[in-house]
Amino acid sequence: QARGEVLIKTLMLSFDPAMRGWMDDIPSYLPPVALGDPMRAAGVGQVIQSDNPDLPLGTLVQGVLGWQEYVAAGPNSLFPPRPLPSGTPANLALSILGATSLTAYFGLLRIGKPQPGDTVLVSAAAGATGSVAAQIAKIKGCRVIGLAGNDEKCCWLRDELHLDAAINYKTENVAQQLANHCPDGIDVFFDNVGGELLQTVISLASDHARFVLCGAISQYNTAHDLDGTVAQPGPSNLFHLISKRIKMQGFIVFDYMDQAEIAIADLVQWLSDGRLHWREDTQQGFDNIPKTFLRLFDGSNRGKQLLKLADPDDELTCTNEK
Repeated sequence: QARGEVLIKTLMLSFDPAMRGWMDDIPSYLPPVALGDPMRAAGVGQVIQSDNPDLPLGTLVQGVLGWQEYVAAGPNSLFPPRPLPSGTPANLALSILGATSLTAYFGLLRIGKPQPGDTVLVSAAAGATGSVAAQIAKIKGCRVIGLAGNDEKCCWLRDELHLDAAINYKTENVAQQLANHCPDGIDVFFDNVGGELLQTVISLASDHARFVLCGAISQYNTAHDLDGTVAQPGPSNLFHLISKRIKMQGFIVFDYMDQAEIAIADLVQWLSDGRLHWREDTQQGFDNIPKTFLRLFDGSNRGKQLLKLADPDDELTCTNEK
């Protein structure tokens, strides 16, 4: 343990589609995870040894802990651990108050800029990010349509999140359903999927539509052109961006972390008002990490995907409180 470092026991891990991109050896907003290194992942843990007075023994922390039971971290880490806000359960810190909700908040409000009466479409709307983006759009007075991969998820979107419509993209004709539900076009598209769906929505967009490119999970496991292989072709109708004056922008949540306190305050207020709902899918045990990660890509997860490794040591916590 080096000066200023702490040793953290991992208690709970978060699983997000973006992690798939961190495995590819291509230039990106974060360096790729090197072969032989622990897989990068957000998590919550407990300090069990400390040489940092700001993180004493027993402190619950959150940060990028990785797929490992113990991690040494310090001020020079890529993502230094920070104390978990007092009274915040680990699952909430990683789910409805975590990075996926911040992603939804900033992507929709800073890029999508929804206005009351706008028609907003959200792909992967039953997921951790999409469900929050869809609900924020409703809070802002928009008409919201969600896309999901099975009937149970669509029922949840309609009955609990009160979306105006939900479309099962696996069993329904998406283009036809969108044309029916969006006769005046789509004003804001919060896209987590990419691929063929993106092309379909471009054709149905209204003039001056805003496309928020959050993810492209349909293409994460396909070949990338940067490694010498042929990637799937992109939308062939980009000329509509000109004629319809569409704004299309990708973003990374890290770009907005200096505004995180504002977002958290709004999310907490909407939770308190009963205007924000969420689901968690919590698996158990270190050995189940790979299977839990794959749940993101086969559609079996329900809401935010988490995995619990351990409970905090109450004796360490009590020692810290003294």
